[in-house]
Amino acid sequence: MASRYNHGVQRVLAKLEASINSENYYEAHQMYRTLYFRYLGQKKYSELLELLYNGATLLLQHEQHASGADLGILFINVLIQSGTEPSQIYFEKITNLLCIMSSSSPERDIFVQSALRWSTKGTEYKTGHPDLHQKIAQVFWREKNYVMARQHFIHSKDGSGYAAMLVELHEQRGYTNEIDLFIAQAVLQYLCLQNKAAAEEVFNSYTLQHPKIKRGPPYLLPLLNFLFFLLKIIDSGKLTVFTVLCEQYQISLNRDPCYRQYLDKIGQLFFNIPSPRPRNQGLFGSLLQSFFNGLEDEDSDDEQRNTASTSHTIQELD
Repeated sequence: MASRYNHGVQRVLAKLEASINSENYYEAHQMYRTLYFRYLGQKKYSELLELLYNGATLLLQHEQHASGADLGILFINVLIQSGTEPSQIYFEKITNLLCIMSSSSPERDIFVQSALRWSTKGTEYKTGHPDLHQKIAQVFWREKNYVMARQHFIHSKDGSGYAAMLVELHEQRGYTNEIDLFIAQAVLQYLCLQNKAAAEEVFNSYTLQHPKIKRGPPYLLPLLNFLFFLLKIIDSGKLTVFTVLCEQYQISLNRDPCYRQYLDKIGQLFFNIPSPRPRNQGLFGSLLQSFFNGLEDEDSDDEQRNTASTSHTIQELD
């Protein structure tokens, strides 16, 4: 029985090779799918992963984008069904496939989301492994898709890479008076994710790399000074200091209505401020709330906060 089964697989492999040699990629795609079901039934996961990765690469390189993306999605399915643990080897393979997928392919988003879900296996990361987010962000950055790049950088730990992208984005598409706005959102969102290390890294890298920011502190831009002080006091747990800081820089913080909601979340996470009662905030508020819901999924298991007693004097330097 097994011999007959193996003979059938060999026959399909021969037809697959013939289809590829004759550039009949539609038929080749069908052969790959046939082998997918046969190998999956025998739980030949390693052979199947290699077959699907090579097949997806081949089809995508020959501009068979829908077929190639389909095999890529099957590749992720096998990672899930086989119980394969997330690793850099597979992060690289996933990124390689993403690089050659058409940016207009609707299957591309399915591929990315499936890969991120798989990458959470056996980890504490509920929105995807930060190393995979980083690699995906780099792909979108190279494509100048800054919106998607930012979305993935914020879930990575690569503050310096995020900063370099933000400098490029501001210089190409931002106004001069927005230099501080570009970095403020990144720092506040990292803090909402309780990723203080990345928040510090993105701030320090951005202020060092941006050619139009004078060295500080103090900085010429008040919002940059606010971020600098916020990062200094974030571990103190001192609500009074946090409140005074926000009051001192209220004019700068009023430049973007999002900042108040980010700071409310930061106050809850780091300074033990009670969560406000839910209220109807309209469409804009709902969009921000959806972001915060994602943050809560990421950090709901972390109940302890560092309450170091070091105090910092808050002064208005502007």
